[in-house]
Amino acid sequence: MKKIGFLSFGHWSPSPRSGTRSARDVLLQSIDLAVGAEALGADGAYFRVHHFARQLASPFPLLAAVGAKTSRIEIGTGVIDMRYENPLYMAEDAGAADLISGGRLQLGLSRGSPEQVIEGWRHFGHVPRPGESDADMGRRHTETLLEVLKGEGFAEPNPRPMFPNPPGLLRLEPHSEGLRTRIWWGSASDATAVWAAERGMNLQSSTLKADETGEPFHVQQAR
Repeated sequence: MKKIGFLSFGHWSPSPRSGTRSARDVLLQSIDLAVGAEALGADGAYFRVHHFARQLASPFPLLAAVGAKTSRIEIGTGVIDMRYENPLYMAEDAGAADLISGGRLQLGLSRGSPEQVIEGWRHFGHVPRPGESDADMGRRHTETLLEVLKGEGFAEPNPRPMFPNPPGLLRLEPHSEGLRTRIWWGSASDATAVWAAERGMNLQSSTLKADETGEPFHVQQAR
């Protein structure tokens, strides 16, 4: 084993026996956990993202706080459900968190896992296009994110801006150079693993793997 880290769901419960009785408890303890893990020599601090649950949901404020309190450990997600995301706003948040951490963000994305609610992404204002599935929509959001993370200008500047603009088309800010190369896709199928590779993403594997051949899990995951 070359590296070791932790992945936290960030559960909380109002039960009197719980050590994390509120969202605040979980967020502050998550920061402390990352600081402690770095002090012990761990390599990564990763957090799950689940909406409509008593768990961690909005990763970037937490990642930024962890990045500000640590200096070496990698920080990231496993995974962000891209069906819920505005990819441009996400690019700004991710860029800020990565800059605060000094370029240590490893951003895990995916179509998402089973949800707490029915079609929760609709409550976030996202609707698949005609003929598009929710999984297709999540991958489309991802492709947009990957494009804007390149840092190339695409928006026409206002001829009468509030502040002076640099020449040419404008990009999203803050831009963090190199973040585009640290995007990971959590794939549950061979097809989406290929799709991720074709778009220059890294592969994030887990136990969420569809049975496509009837072979043992470890054989399919290794493929």
